[in-house]
Amino acid sequence: MLAFGTPGSPLASARAGVDHGQMTHPRTTRRPELARFLRAKRARLRPQDVGLPCGDRRRAPGLRRQEVAQLAAVSVDWYIRLEQGRVGIPGAEVLDAVARALLLSPAERRHLHLIGRDEAPIDAAVPTPVSDSLLALLDGMPLVPAYLMDFRCDILARNAAAAALFGETFGLGDAANNAYLLFLDPRTRKTQLDWTRIAREAVGNLRADFARHRDDARLAEVIARLRRDSAEFAAWWDDHTVQERSHGVKRICHPVAGELTVAYDLLATLDGSHQRLFAVTPADAATDRALRGLITDRARTMTGRSSRAIQDAAATAPLAPASTSPLD
Repeated sequence: MLAFGTPGSPLASARAGVDHGQMTHPRTTRRPELARFLRAKRARLRPQDVGLPCGDRRRAPGLRRQEVAQLAAVSVDWYIRLEQGRVGIPGAEVLDAVARALLLSPAERRHLHLIGRDEAPIDAAVPTPVSDSLLALLDGMPLVPAYLMDFRCDILARNAAAAALFGETFGLGDAANNAYLLFLDPRTRKTQLDWTRIAREAVGNLRADFARHRDDARLAEVIARLRRDSAEFAAWWDDHTVQERSHGVKRICHPVAGELTVAYDLLATLDGSHQRLFAVTPADAATDRALRGLITDRARTMTGRSSRAIQDAAATAPLAPASTSPLD
């Protein structure tokens, strides 16, 4: 991708009054919602909000179109047509320049891309600690095994029910990355009765996340280790399968409770952290009874251990394999 304002980029060409590169499709499409949105966001800004002199008294509130064009480094004519909804499909780079010029929030920038390009932008991951409210949510589900994971498959926190199902070391040390467990831990693989399907889903999810976060060093590290140490992962990675999994059913073989059939659901945060909550529920009556039994037995032996305590322990725990299988 060309950098902002570099020679030959769409924005540099715009400074010379050239529109080449400012749209990715020559077809002109009326976009009335885009036009209304841009006019509203321009009207709310004052010149001093963006570092421009106030100048003479204005007949209408907000910035002038030519001022927005100047701030976004695009031609005035092109911006006027954009605000009138008379352009084709604008390029993502130039929409981001307009978003910066109008001081749009992350949510407003996403909306601009949706109404301007019919697709959401790729957002960089924002390093964010697990919130107190998410930890409280985990601890507030005593009968539902659940855990938080990021797009790198690193486990950030888990609740007591997850420990009862997956083992006390789940989420700690080497057991703090779900993909490592699935592909590199023989005991985890043995408990996964649908291992091939679940493992291929995991590869497809990592492939989709890699497209969004190509510059993330930790994600690159995880993928490199898996390609090096797992022949199956390397083969499936190279076939470029892409999947976006949010729900499924699978079977696991628990060392105490026996065969369990469970459903899993994914809930994603919308705050830019790309954290995901995985919740596991029984798929039949027998599994429901078995899960309740595992959770009850653990509660008799351990008290006062919360998701916050597990999260804090993860930072100092020695490397140790998981004692049983995660569901993803």
